[in-house]
Amino acid sequence: MKLPIADARAVRAEVRRSLAGQGGPLAAVVTTMVIGAALGLVAPWALGRMVDVVIDEGASDRIWVLGIVMVCAALGFAGFTALGVVLSSRLFETALARLRERMFATSLSLPLERVERAGSGDLLSRATDDVDEVSSAIENVVPALSTSLFTVILTAVGLTALDWRFLGALVLVVPIYVLAVRWYLRHAPGIYAAERAAMGLRAQQVLGSIRGLRTVHEFDLAPKLSSRIGFHSWEVVRWTMRARIVQNRFYGRLNTAQFVAMAALLVIGYFLVGADALTVGATTTAMLFFLRLFDPIDALLLVIDELQSALASLARIVGVIEIGDGVLSTREESIALPAAGVLEARQVSFGYSASSPVLDEVDISIAIGETVALVGSSGAGKSTLAALLAGVFSPDRGRVNFGSVSLFDAPEVQRAQRIVLVSQEVHVFTGTLREDLALADPNADDAAMESALGRVLAGDWFDLLPDGLDTRVGDGGHRLTPMQAQQLALARVVLLDPPVVILDEATADAGSAGASLLERSAEAAIEGRSALIVAHRLSQARRADRIMLMDKGKIIETGSHEYLLQRAGRYAELWAAWSRHR
Repeated sequence: MKLPIADARAVRAEVRRSLAGQGGPLAAVVTTMVIGAALGLVAPWALGRMVDVVIDEGASDRIWVLGIVMVCAALGFAGFTALGVVLSSRLFETALARLRERMFATSLSLPLERVERAGSGDLLSRATDDVDEVSSAIENVVPALSTSLFTVILTAVGLTALDWRFLGALVLVVPIYVLAVRWYLRHAPGIYAAERAAMGLRAQQVLGSIRGLRTVHEFDLAPKLSSRIGFHSWEVVRWTMRARIVQNRFYGRLNTAQFVAMAALLVIGYFLVGADALTVGATTTAMLFFLRLFDPIDALLLVIDELQSALASLARIVGVIEIGDGVLSTREESIALPAAGVLEARQVSFGYSASSPVLDEVDISIAIGETVALVGSSGAGKSTLAALLAGVFSPDRGRVNFGSVSLFDAPEVQRAQRIVLVSQEVHVFTGTLREDLALADPNADDAAMESALGRVLAGDWFDLLPDGLDTRVGDGGHRLTPMQAQQLALARVVLLDPPVVILDEATADAGSAGASLLERSAEAAIEGRSALIVAHRLSQARRADRIMLMDKGKIIETGSHEYLLQRAGRYAELWAAWSRHR
């Protein structure tokens, strides 16, 4: 399930929202640009007047006056144009900042299921590549639009004021421009959208490989993954080359329009001067006006290329924001979860796709204060069931309840506070250790944080940190071992104090030397809480109140360790095999 792409109406609505309250700055931009464009017409007019003065009077002081007027007008044009560009950039950069903030806030509030199913690479590409694309367009497109649009309009007015027949050249060339733009808009948007999507897939492949770097090294997956990343990179290149081909064909049409316009203008000027309907100076002014139109028109049309790419990116950004708006409306209708209760799943079935079911009508119940261990072979569906019980995924069929409330009728924040999932791969946030722990409880003081670390048996390595709670961890900071990172995650659980904890092979990375210590850390963290432990070590499952054995998406055995051994079923076989090889 991919993240959506917003339609044109939604994009326009989001742009209007980002520009809300900016009426004054927008009026200032328009006024400044109009004045600048009007001053830009003075120099061609003055040069045309010079031609008439020379023809009629020869050398004259009026030429010096006109020259001074040209210089002053040029300085005024440059000043007002620069001011307009600054004001417009500030206006639209402010709008982009609002859009970026909404995008980031929405990304953090998206349901985990939506992110997991779509792939975090797509979301990352939208939050980075697409935001950068829109930002680049504001830097390049806004100045071109803000200066060129007003210049084209006022220059057309100036041509009409000289002689309305000069509009014949415009009438002749406008259809060529229109056809060129229509052709471009028919071909370019789909190509740019495909290019952005290909970039998202490439980012997802790169991100997945980096996240699983240890596994890549252990199983020598680098050649295979490099080939896969290379394939997606070439997909980006192919779409980029298609975009360049469309651009070049578009530019060729623009050059044709320029040639036709100049030829038409020369013919019209020739006949007007020959019929004494216009002076040579006025015709010169018209020619200069028309020459002055080429750059703005080309600038307007050429930035369509970048504008299309930016609009494709903007549609992807707004698509994420729309999901966030939907999440907010859902939250308004949600039901609060109780402070404590039984966590149960009834007849739940789930598959990552319709053709590959993972869970088949599973029933499981975890009573208040009970510890349940979930065991089984790899691929049996243990982690998937843990994710369903934590609210990461919603079942295709069946219900998951906490207390008497469906887990998916409740706000996601409450689900995360009531049911905490600690997986094998935990994240150490960049910053100080105090800031990392404060994410679980912002009101916790130093004593509470140190107590939480001590409870999960992290005191030995914490005491050796150079700056205690002020030690920087995460990227660029003090490097924590996998076991220390898990203990930090368990300390966050203690500070959050949820009623239910789900440990999805959270002790798997400890290795044989640290397994016993990390298992005791986990036991300390879940003490007094309901807990589901997805165990890869049967020694950890043995101490649970109840053990459930999964196979092929079904629970096939359940009971205490002693009961399952006496039953002499599949669990007893697993225990015997595990006991022989430990």
